[in-house]
Amino acid sequence: MKIIPFEERYRQDFIDFNTDWIVSNFGFLEENDLRTFEKIDEEMQRGAMIFFAVDHDTALATCMSRPMEGTTWEICKLGSNRNVPHRGAGSAVFRASMEWAKDHGAQKLFIISNSSLKPALHIYEKYGFKEIKLDSYEYVRGDIAFEKTDL
Repeated sequence: MKIIPFEERYRQDFIDFNTDWIVSNFGFLEENDLRTFEKIDEEMQRGAMIFFAVDHDTALATCMSRPMEGTTWEICKLGSNRNVPHRGAGSAVFRASMEWAKDHGAQKLFIISNSSLKPALHIYEKYGFKEIKLDSYEYVRGDIAFEKTDL
């Protein structure tokens, strides 16, 4: 397995893995999801990066890192291929996304998630993210947020 930055041939995997994961867990995509999928090129022009874990040209997992305000970056759209064993692929793309943000000036990393997603929450905690309370969680499905400032 290797971790690679965005390649056009894996664009649809990014969309499909996340769509599958969101719909299977929550029943529908939200407007923010659709906007992200439609504006991948614009996000990347602003500094975002999407990473893929790939084995024998098959994408196993994906994760995005994108700038927010100031030196805060969001780690988002962590998804995986349900048809193949992951072998740590989710953690690997998550780590690559964190490093990208840090290498591009991040002083704080931010995540919105859902408290029912135990495997994802485990990854966040594994990498030292701490839960924070927000007035608004941006997504209907969002009910928990995390940040990491000790980069």
